[in-house]
Amino acid sequence: MGKITVETCHIEGLKVITPKVFGDERGYFMETYNYNDFAEAGIDMTFVQDNQSMSSKGVLRGLHFQIDHPQDKLVRVVRGEVFDVAVDLRKGSETFGKWFGATLSEENKKQFFIPKGFAHGFLVLSDVAEFCYKCTDFYHPGDEGGLPFDDKDIGIIWPKLDGTELNINDRDRGWPTFAEYKAGRGID
Repeated sequence: MGKITVETCHIEGLKVITPKVFGDERGYFMETYNYNDFAEAGIDMTFVQDNQSMSSKGVLRGLHFQIDHPQDKLVRVVRGEVFDVAVDLRKGSETFGKWFGATLSEENKKQFFIPKGFAHGFLVLSDVAEFCYKCTDFYHPGDEGGLPFDDKDIGIIWPKLDGTELNINDRDRGWPTFAEYKAGRGID
């Protein structure tokens, strides 16, 4: 391995990856993805789609998940800074309903691996952020579910933004609660 450092957390499957950065006065170079290194770290899968978004400070996207076509995701920030969150929705998991968050930025160059069975969202902390993610399945319109970012049963502690209002779209304000989700079906 050697080109990446992988940190695990209290929720099985989630991993924070820090690439080795080779820098000098001219700039830097790093591998953001190398199949062999990731497979050795237990992230052995094929990514089929790359996505990129740009958002301004205070934008909160999520919490989203795919219902019938779940995706593993490898996310990172190439400009700015976000607080990135994953919520365990795997039925039978000891950490079902628990969350983990990590700050991802262009400075720390960390990546966050989120396996299938998690809801995902992020809050933009910088003036602007460009967010990139690799996915193991293609986007399927109409297959997205979600949970409220402020669901009291999940209890995510989002960073405070001085003087900036949260910017959340109407769809993300209208998701069923975690209690309603539990009463229905979970992601296997």
